[in-house]
Amino acid sequence: MDFNFTDDQDQLRDAVRKWVDKGYDFERRRAIARAGGFDRGVYGELADLGLAGLYISEDHGGMGMGPVEGMVVMEELGRGIVLEPLGQTLIASGIIGGYAPDAVKSAWLPKIAGGQALVVLAHVERAARYRLDVCETTASRSGEAWTVTGAKSIVPTGDQAEAFLVPAVADGKMALFLVERGAGGVKARGYGTMEGARAAEVTFASSPAALLTQDGLAALEHAVDIGIAASCAEAVGVLDKTMEVTAEYLNTRKQFGVPLATFQALRHRMADMKMQQELARSMSYYASLKLNAPPEERRRAMARAKYQLGVSMRFVGQNSVQLHGGIGVTDEYIGSHYFKKLTQLELAFGDTLHHLGEVSARMQDTAGVFA
Repeated sequence: MDFNFTDDQDQLRDAVRKWVDKGYDFERRRAIARAGGFDRGVYGELADLGLAGLYISEDHGGMGMGPVEGMVVMEELGRGIVLEPLGQTLIASGIIGGYAPDAVKSAWLPKIAGGQALVVLAHVERAARYRLDVCETTASRSGEAWTVTGAKSIVPTGDQAEAFLVPAVADGKMALFLVERGAGGVKARGYGTMEGARAAEVTFASSPAALLTQDGLAALEHAVDIGIAASCAEAVGVLDKTMEVTAEYLNTRKQFGVPLATFQALRHRMADMKMQQELARSMSYYASLKLNAPPEERRRAMARAKYQLGVSMRFVGQNSVQLHGGIGVTDEYIGSHYFKKLTQLELAFGDTLHHLGEVSARMQDTAGVFA
């Protein structure tokens, strides 16, 4: 299999890396985190680079690119621990483009591509515990009009987004809807998250909604898989930068008159971290390459990738803190913010133990087929 990137993909990576290095330094990020965790101007800059339209067809004003380009972009945003939720935009554009009726596509995809509309996935419910088939939110129909009633938790930038992708049960089966934040009955209570970003608790009370698809569970699983692949790629970027920061610290901090990097035990620890970093990179590639596979194969691949990424993120993050000592957890030092991001990403779209269970269950299902 060819793992070399094309010239276009390399140019895309360079463009995003230059923006991160020059336009999103640590001080700007800290200021955004203090101000609430989301900056509309920064999101506009990402849209100006064409990144909001990455998965949107050219007919709707996008770039018409695919999972590998998405992976490249999310890696670079991970290096800068960018707070603005481009991964959510990839989810929304992929699901609207793949499942919504033409009228919804025409109304929303150009606005998403241009950065005028931020659409995020609102699927987490308090009783669900990562299970996608558990949904207490309901939808009702009157003629051709739909309304949604329920509550969703930890919605990324939920009090800033223009609309939500909302799974809800309609006639005993899960469907997927688009609900505008300004619609009647919608309330969003925003708050800052651990790593400095923003989320919200969102409630719907007979809120007008547009039906995207009545095969809601399949669409939701696809949406979450896009999110997992994006999170894996983002985590690779965070891991890369965590390793750089840690190596720099060991090469400059001295003990007994010599750099810490000269101590063999610490060099072995860095070698173990490097191995986990590369395992994470390989599984992120695997996830992105499987994103367009048949649903069962895709879901199995995402569970495997997220499990390995979870193991790698925990190992590299915790060892980085240990190698730094006390400074590794201070807010003034950039390394602590990479550790927080790794901790958050390990929990996103299902934690490590959840995906270990998914891998085990899917292996048993496969074994049953061939028994």
